[in-house]
Amino acid sequence: MASRKKKLQGLVAATITPMTEHGEINFSVIGQYVDYLVEEQGVKNIFVNGTTGEGLSLSVSERRQVAEEWMTKGRNKLDQVVIHVGALSLKESQELARHAAEIGADGIAVIAPFFLKPWNKDVLINFLKEVAAAAPALPFYYYHIPALTGVKIRAEELLDGIQEKIPTFQGLKFSDTDLLDFGQCVDQNRERQFAFLFGVDEQLLSALVMGATGAVGSFAFRDLSTLCSNLVLECRRRKPS
Repeated sequence: MASRKKKLQGLVAATITPMTEHGEINFSVIGQYVDYLVEEQGVKNIFVNGTTGEGLSLSVSERRQVAEEWMTKGRNKLDQVVIHVGALSLKESQELARHAAEIGADGIAVIAPFFLKPWNKDVLINFLKEVAAAAPALPFYYYHIPALTGVKIRAEELLDGIQEKIPTFQGLKFSDTDLLDFGQCVDQNRERQFAFLFGVDEQLLSALVMGATGAVGSFAFRDLSTLCSNLVLECRRRKPS
């Protein structure tokens, strides 16, 4: 896998978890999936066990096995594998974070716990801090998806001073339609070189213009990559000096 110091940017595939007709994980096709992403779509970064991968519908054992299979089949083919390790249970999330480090993942991501929800920024950061500490050598990303978690703490508020509490924090997967919040995240943290990965496919073009450094999604990668690059170049060309 790529060096962990390499910034996560560009297109990142949110991978599905393939299933058999009997509801068991179909590990046999993950190798083909890797080859399709790399050879057909030109995508070498993946986000495993997230929303698209239905990670929170899998058991801890299944999540571990899925992560292991992606790491095994992606070796020497993929650049970065980020494993989503969020869970309602802090101990389960920590277990998954430690496992991600053991198998050589390039980063971990965590959503906010969404049953007994954190009621303010400090409570949420304390949860994230405990998970990040379980894998202290891995880059840590916060997965902001309030439509599913119901946690309405603004990402811009959360990022204020977050590296003082979580030294391994490297960026944000922003899966929300609040472009004002996203824009403020970018504008107020330009000097920190965070990865700002946008996760709402339908608004990606707008997010790129606002400063997104990458995208995590399940879109048609190669065509969208060309379209996005052309749009950003055109916007920069027309921007008044």
